[in-house]
Amino acid sequence: MQCQITDLRYKEVINISNGFRLGIVTDAMFNAESGQIVSLIAPGPPRFLGLFGRCEDYIIPWHSIKKIGSDIILIETDHDYGVRPPRKKGFTVTGL
Repeated sequence: MQCQITDLRYKEVINISNGFRLGIVTDAMFNAESGQIVSLIAPGPPRFLGLFGRCEDYIIPWHSIKKIGSDIILIETDHDYGVRPPRKKGFTVTGL
C-alpha cells in the first residue's frame, strides 16, 4: 500500500487495546537518514475546558499501528493513552 503523508493527516486514531480515541493525526516524525515514518502525532487532550491549552501530544510509534483504513488508524499498545486517574469519591454538593 502506498500513501502520501497528506493521506494520513486528519485520520482518527483509536487504540484497540482499550477503545480510547486519541484524536486526529496532525503531524508525523521521520527518520532523516532513511526517510521512513517513525511515529505519528495527535494533539493531547485540552486542559480545563480548553482555556489553559493542551496536555502533551500523543506520540504514536509506527510499530504500534495495526491497520490504516480510509478514515481511521487502529493502533494496539499497552501505553496508558487515555487512562485518567480515578476521581476522588465522597465529594458531594449539598444545599442545591
